[in-house]
This record gives sequence, C-alpha cells and structure tokens, in this order.
Amino acid sequence: MIRVLLADDQALVRGALAAMLALEADIEVVAQAGSGAEAVEAARRTRPDVALLDVQMPGGDGLAAAAELRAAVPSCRVVICTTFGRPGYFARAMENGAAGFVVKDSSPEHLVETVRRVHAGLRVVDPALAAESLASGTSPLTARERDVLREARHGGTVAEIARALRLSNGTVRNHLSAAIGKTGAATRAEAALIADEHGWL
Repeated sequence: MIRVLLADDQALVRGALAAMLALEADIEVVAQAGSGAEAVEAARRTRPDVALLDVQMPGGDGLAAAAELRAAVPSCRVVICTTFGRPGYFARAMENGAAGFVVKDSSPEHLVETVRRVHAGLRVVDPALAAESLASGTSPLTARERDVLREARHGGTVAEIARALRLSNGTVRNHLSAAIGKTGAATRAEAALIADEHGWL
C-alpha cells in the first residue's frame, strides 16, 4: 500500500484528489493539509511514502515544504502538483528534492502513475518543462531580492516592505533596484510580475 499525503490550500481540489486516489487499490491517503507547514507536521506524524504538494499555499509553499520534508522525513518522496508549469517552479522543485512534477491539468491516470513511479524510486517530470527550465536558466535573484519582490507584489510602500521584512528602507531600495535591473523591468511592480511569471518567487 502506498501511503500518500495531500497538501493543497483549496479544500475542493484536495478533496477531489483524495477521492480519486482512494479509488486505487494500492493507494491510501493518510493525511491532508492546507498549507506547507501543516504538510510537514502531518508528514512527521503519519510518515507517508509520497507527498503530493501544491506550490502556492499559505504558511510555507510547496517548494519550501519539499525541502523541509526531505530533512524531516527522508523516506517521503515529494511530487509537486501545480496549476502553473513554470520553469522557475520546476527548477526550485528539483533543487529542493522533489522526485516528480506534474500540472493539475494532467489526466487522473497520469497522476496515479506518477505516484506509483515516484514511490518505486523513479523521477517523473514533463520533458518539455525540463527543457524549458534548462533553456531559461536559474533565477538571477538572491533569496533576499525574492523576499522583497514578494512583499512588493502587494503594492506596499518601501517603509511597509522594510517593516514586514525587518530591514532598513535603504536596504529595501537596494534590493528592489537590483531586482528591477536583473529582470529588465521598468518598475518594481513589473519586476515582481516578471519574476512571478518565471516561477522565481
């Protein structure tokens, strides 16, 4: 029996995935979570074989949770299951130890087969996405520049971003300027949009 943990912040999607996987004789959903932090805690408690994680969740996204799971429950193999097949997401998922990457518009049969193959020790990735990821290269942004752009997406002032990240106003301005330059954007809003579209955030 393959023990699976599901993590998605949308209860309807999570429930549908659980119901679909429950139809398989060799798969058992042992835990469900609505955030990255909940997923890691549930994995510590239930010791699943495979964790199916969404990318965009509150309380730590699926990419960060993948890295935490690798450290906390090394026997658990991670599959990222996301709406957005972005090269940046794919690259970060692989860096963080994910063994599989599928998009949510995949067929149910493909998702089930991905769970089985990952459990068997294989990697399952979309060849076109892997090629696109290699062609686009890695993110040019530093971790702190990513943090600042994430906050900038909400449209806050420099002072608000500085308060949220516990940085000085000048440091925030420097990181924003660097991020704008690296993304080739004209404004910080455009830089955040470009970075988001590439999956760098």
